[in-house]
Amino acid sequence: MLTLLNLLSAVALLVWGTHIVRSGIMRVFGADLRRVLSRSIERKPMAFLAGIGVTTLVQSSNATTLLATSFVAQKLMGLTPALVVVLGADVGTAIMARILTFDLSWLSPLFIFFGVVFFLSRKQTRVGQMGRASIGLGLILLALQLIVAAARPITQASGVQVLFSSLTGDILLDALIGAVFAIVSYSSLAAVLITATLTAAGVISFKVALCLVIGANLGSGLLAMLNASGSNAAGKRVALGSLLFKLLGSLAVLPFINWLAPWLDKLPVNDEELVIFFHVFYNLIRCLIMVPFADPMARLCTRLIRDDAEADMTVKPRHLDRSALDTPALALVNAAREALRIGDVLELMLEAFSKVVHGEVREERTVRRLDDDVDVLYTAIKLYLARMPKEDLSEEDSRRWGEIIEMSLNLEQAGDIIERMSGDVADKSLTPRRAFSPQGLKELETLHEQLLANLRLSLSVFLSRDITSAKRLRRAKHRFRILIRRFSHAHVERLHQQNVQSIETSSLHLGLLGDMKRLNSLLCSVAYTVLEQPDDERDYE
Repeated sequence: MLTLLNLLSAVALLVWGTHIVRSGIMRVFGADLRRVLSRSIERKPMAFLAGIGVTTLVQSSNATTLLATSFVAQKLMGLTPALVVVLGADVGTAIMARILTFDLSWLSPLFIFFGVVFFLSRKQTRVGQMGRASIGLGLILLALQLIVAAARPITQASGVQVLFSSLTGDILLDALIGAVFAIVSYSSLAAVLITATLTAAGVISFKVALCLVIGANLGSGLLAMLNASGSNAAGKRVALGSLLFKLLGSLAVLPFINWLAPWLDKLPVNDEELVIFFHVFYNLIRCLIMVPFADPMARLCTRLIRDDAEADMTVKPRHLDRSALDTPALALVNAAREALRIGDVLELMLEAFSKVVHGEVREERTVRRLDDDVDVLYTAIKLYLARMPKEDLSEEDSRRWGEIIEMSLNLEQAGDIIERMSGDVADKSLTPRRAFSPQGLKELETLHEQLLANLRLSLSVFLSRDITSAKRLRRAKHRFRILIRRFSHAHVERLHQQNVQSIETSSLHLGLLGDMKRLNSLLCSVAYTVLEQPDDERDYE
């Protein structure tokens, strides 16, 4: 039992090492890798090479597939070049499997030692994130040593030998187990490396190893489908195309395994290296053959997965790309863009509220529906930012993280205020058929126009973080307060003059003035956030 636990912990360490390398590389070069992918879509050879290069760095074809899927989902890349990139990613992960099988055990302590030193001393810098990647590489090499050490006693256990002997009968069953192995380990790279190690230890036969490798490739396609389940139709087509390519490759090779395994076993190479070489050349030949068929596959996937229906009128997050979470700068930009969408919805709410004030009762339901949209976007941004490892952010990124959270919260509270104002007007003015006085209605219109102007300016300040615009917004806030005070005194003067309409709507009118004052304060608070920036950031801007 202890031996089995040691093997499982070594496998877990291998998966964790690949995750650390991927996250470290993405945080340092994530924006550059995305730029390479986005600029390599015009020609298939360049897209293919870009897929190989990106996957070699991040050590995960799943990560590259996620990037391509997010690009297609956001309409930044066509389906055909994305499929070519994914084919290149399959070759890239096979190359990494070959590199990691060299005897690099002496590098493991060096990678871990220097990685820890750089990561702990300069955690929030590019050097610190490269230290994170170095730790991951060291853990991968260490995990491979532990797997070899743990596998040796397993070969001597009669029960384990009987268990693995059951894998020698059915080619399809062995391939299916390989697919499950890749899904469980969340990495075809880890599954292939472990398969090669178990083959070298004599735990499984060479023929079974080949079937497991083919199944592991198929399992990575299934993983891509699972990861794309939350994407739109365009993103799901990338994952489906990748899966179909791997399925076709599996169906083309598996019938010849009984002939291929004995022929390869005659080569003057040990079984472990043969498994890795088979993995490399299987993916290389399969992908090169299938690159010309990327266009037909794209058309087939488009036919199989229809575009998303537009019947659902509820707004949904558009820019919160989960694959960007490993690149904080990009993830923060995505969250900021989504926060701007909340501002756009608030603008629609203010326009609908103006119609409610002018007697259009049905617009009150529009305001309520739009406030639900605001709540959806705010919750999505909050959960998206919560998934970011805040302790690893640089000082500037951490400050921007806080700004986005604060801005989103203020906009969400502003939406609640507008909804309450709309409901109050409908209940206290329109239902009992009480009308504002002409002077009072004109004052509300003036305040409404100023709120719209301040909302647009606050969104501009939030996006640009411009000091001059922030000072302008702060002055606009003070002018709005002066307007509120002047209009309050004017309303009291109308009460003194016994204006019937003002008397009937007095509590509502004064309540709206107070709500608008709070609403304006929420919209303008971003000005103080920008003005409180450190002096070095002000100089930079």
